[in-house]
Amino acid sequence: MSVSVYNFIKLLEAIVSEFNTLTKAKLANLLFERTGLTKRDSKFIIESFFQEVVKFLSDGYNVKLSGFGNFHLLDKNKRPGRNPRTGISFDISARRVVSFHASNKLKRNINNKNTF
Repeated sequence: MSVSVYNFIKLLEAIVSEFNTLTKAKLANLLFERTGLTKRDSKFIIESFFQEVVKFLSDGYNVKLSGFGNFHLLDKNKRPGRNPRTGISFDISARRVVSFHASNKLKRNINNKNTF
């Protein structure tokens, strides 16, 4: 069940050319079509990848994907807010949010419409 980096990059290139919106199901199907893995294995790989990303973020770790970007947690403090329609004030509770910063390589490739 090994997939080379080259094949994975080719898979990502195909995603860009075939879909306006990428879903986990579409990603798993492309992995199946282009690698020879079974549908079950393809779905398992995609689900496992995202589960690990969520687990690491939930545990307070940053997730860095070389050449793609970084996901990290930000702690937002409680702050006052206001409903713009009604003007009613309320407190926005403290929370943790996920932030994504694209790598320079990803930005260059998107702006130049190049592939990895």
